[in-house]
Amino acid sequence: MGAWDIGHFDNDTAADFGGSVDDADPEKKADVLRAVLAAAAGTGPQDYLDSGEEAVAAAALVAAQCPGGEPVTTAYGPKDPLPPLPADLRPLAVRALDRLTGANAEPLDLWADAGAEEEWLAGIAALRAVLAAAPVE
Repeated sequence: MGAWDIGHFDNDTAADFGGSVDDADPEKKADVLRAVLAAAAGTGPQDYLDSGEEAVAAAALVAAQCPGGEPVTTAYGPKDPLPPLPADLRPLAVRALDRLTGANAEPLDLWADAGAEEEWLAGIAALRAVLAAAPVE
């Protein structure tokens, strides 16, 4: 992972994902987010999750539309505003974040190796708190 900072879009993979979201038709943007969140959430704890930067970025985009969520304002995120996202993405994003912070997850290992595990986990915990508190209806 080529990372230059701790933010949710501050790595090559997440920045490229922001462009992919922009490239999707407006009615397909939620599907793009759903696909990466489901891929991360769908791995079992015994499986090694060798990616996750896109899922973190997708979770940040979903959280941005939740009460108390922070807008994604980085130049590396999508340039175009997202349409309202379906509420069912919220619990999926929580499951993806839980998987990314669990055992056998490369992103956690990489941030630990870089000595920034606590800072990264704090950012993930903040996203998770917003997503978990948001209504699903």
